[in-house]
This record gives sequence, C-alpha cells and structure tokens, in this order.
Amino acid sequence: MAGVDLSFFERDTLTVAQELLGRYLVRELPEGRLVCRITETEAYVGRIDKACHAYGYKTTKRTEPLYGRPGTIYIYLIYGMYHCLNFVTEAQGEPCAVLLRAASPIAGIDQMAQHRFGVPFEQLTAYQRKNFLNGPGKLCSALSLTRAQNNTLLGEELWVSDDLSELGCSEDPPPKYQKKVGTRIGIDYAEEAVDFPWRFWLEEL
Repeated sequence: MAGVDLSFFERDTLTVAQELLGRYLVRELPEGRLVCRITETEAYVGRIDKACHAYGYKTTKRTEPLYGRPGTIYIYLIYGMYHCLNFVTEAQGEPCAVLLRAASPIAGIDQMAQHRFGVPFEQLTAYQRKNFLNGPGKLCSALSLTRAQNNTLLGEELWVSDDLSELGCSEDPPPKYQKKVGTRIGIDYAEEAVDFPWRFWLEEL
C-alpha cells in the first residue's frame, strides 16, 4: 500500500476530518481500481459526543472497531440497508472516528456506476449523476463496501492517497474548492452535540 501512513489517523479527530478533504479514497477490486476525492466528512468523538455510537465509552459488539488501532475501518448499517464508512482516529482505546459522507469520482467511474445503478456512467440520468456519491450509503455502494470490511485496517484493498500521480490518474485542470464548516446531519437525538460544528466539506468554486 502506498498513500498516507496509518499514523495520519493517530491524531485529533477534527484535524483528521478536515485534512481528509481533498485526498483520494482508493478501492482495489479484482476488476480494477476505483478512485474518488473525499469531499465531505464528519467527526465523532466518543468521550464527549452524544452522537457517537460509543459515547461515554459505551462498549458493545457493534462499537468494538472504534476502540481499535488508528486507521481501522468501521462500517455500520443505517435503516438496515445503507452502509456507512468511517476511519478510526486518535489513540487506540479512544472511541473516535471520521465518517466519510461524500466524494467525487476520479477513476473507475463506469464500475462505480455499475455498482450503484447497474449501467455505465454515460447511461445515468442527470439526477443520478448529480447524486452519484453525495451520501455515505451511496459512497459505500459505489465502492462495493459492506460489513465484510468492518473492523479491518486500511491497507491493500482500501487506502487513502494524497497524490494522484501515484495512482496513475490526472485532472486537467484540477478543480478549485473552498472548505466549509457546519453542523452534522441526522443526529437530532444528540442533545447539545447537535450544534457541534463537526461537519466539513469542499464547495467547488
């Protein structure tokens, strides 16, 4: 595996959530390599965050990956059908993670479209293209990520890169973005944590 070292994730969760923006998520599959740019993240910090599955150091079978090594993959289901991809952060034993909410496709786009809709990208409707990877469940579907990858380390099958050239990809010209900060989505139950400004995203200029 090339890309960022796992020590990248052994830092403050909010820092990692912000610094993942603009980096590249790489999925290696037998049929080829899928690459997308990370464009939206959310931070979750168990020791103080009522929106985190391990708030107050709650320990269950589900939350076990959150206590693992930095760079551990944490994938859970919402609504019993949509997978959500997270990367564990901070020191081992501290239940913290970054949720990947959205991305933009770079390489392997037809394969992503096949995973999402069963057809090549050029056959997608305008609505499908607009909403291609703009949600955590959509991202996991496009990259063929499921609970099978839960509680494993980033490595040969899934990793993060900050250099398109090492991936054999290029963008000409590269898009320009502005970083934005706001509150997280879908956590109305989380009392004061609803107002934490822990969602970060790239807005294309």
